[in-house]
Amino acid sequence: MSPMIRHIVQRGETLFLIAKKYGLTVNVLLAANPDIKNPSLIIPGQAIHVPSLSKTIVVPQENYDYNKMMSDLDALSTVYPFIKVSTIGKSVSGRSIPAVQIGKGIKKVHYNGSFHANEWITTLLLMKFLEVYAKAYRDGKYIGHFNVKNLFERTSLWIVPMVNPDGVELVQNGIQPTDPLYDTVMRINRGLRDFRGWKANLRGVDLNDQFPARWEVEVARRSGLAPAPRDYPGPSPLSEPESRAMANFTRSHNFRLVIAFHTQGQEIYWGYRGLEPDESIRIVQRFVEVSGYKSIRYVESDAGYKDWFIQEWRRPGFTVECGRGTNPLPVKQFWDIWGKTIGIFLVGLDV
Repeated sequence: MSPMIRHIVQRGETLFLIAKKYGLTVNVLLAANPDIKNPSLIIPGQAIHVPSLSKTIVVPQENYDYNKMMSDLDALSTVYPFIKVSTIGKSVSGRSIPAVQIGKGIKKVHYNGSFHANEWITTLLLMKFLEVYAKAYRDGKYIGHFNVKNLFERTSLWIVPMVNPDGVELVQNGIQPTDPLYDTVMRINRGLRDFRGWKANLRGVDLNDQFPARWEVEVARRSGLAPAPRDYPGPSPLSEPESRAMANFTRSHNFRLVIAFHTQGQEIYWGYRGLEPDESIRIVQRFVEVSGYKSIRYVESDAGYKDWFIQEWRRPGFTVECGRGTNPLPVKQFWDIWGKTIGIFLVGLDV
């Protein structure tokens, strides 16, 4: 018999709508709930048993966009009710930026993806890990040699799968003339309708150059001081709603470790101006062992999210550059990247 999900009827829900939500028929629900004599008479607060088909929710595909992510989050939080989805803020265009909590331990860890618009495959990686991790916990399974139940009990993982939703939408779906920022975006992109090289948010600000970690040094390093598809640090630190949301979110938690997932290069950056703690060396060595990626301590860069976290908290912070090639990486690379990064996801929860 399939495992059951316990669904609490919400106001306005019908048995047909509930069945549709889970990809079932009304007859399947009635068979699982013999106490329901009249399908038209269900009331808010009533518990209904829903057979779980355990079908895959997160499917690697080209143009894994904002709406698809939000739909998958809704489905995941329904099938796995211990997943908690909240909102940390809104983008320039008013899209909600979701954060997902899974696990209940005192130790808090944070992963994020898609700071850069054309690196959207990192969102897909995080969403797939969320599903695989949740399913393993529900089913009492290990992932490799990792005891998922123990990780879940010890560690609370917070994921922000898409920091830059407007940018991802722009790269994947373009922008319509009816959008209030259409003229601005087209001017920044020099009239081109190809946005594959776009990393910034919709105002042409690079969100990973926005943090108050020697921001002024980063500004001096950049040659252009105007909105651009990439590398413009903005008019001031945290000038953008997306970077402010990430800063406020981070300040509101006591994270033991953070990892920002980017593409590409198969490298792991882990130091910042000598402020990183000694244990970061041990942790990055474990990341290298499970991924085969190259460890790089310092690069000539400031004002990044990882830099700011290390500077402010003196705790381990990492930027993982997944895959190889030209961004946006094609989804055909997904499973190869997955095989190298799943160990990083799990080690990050274990250290």
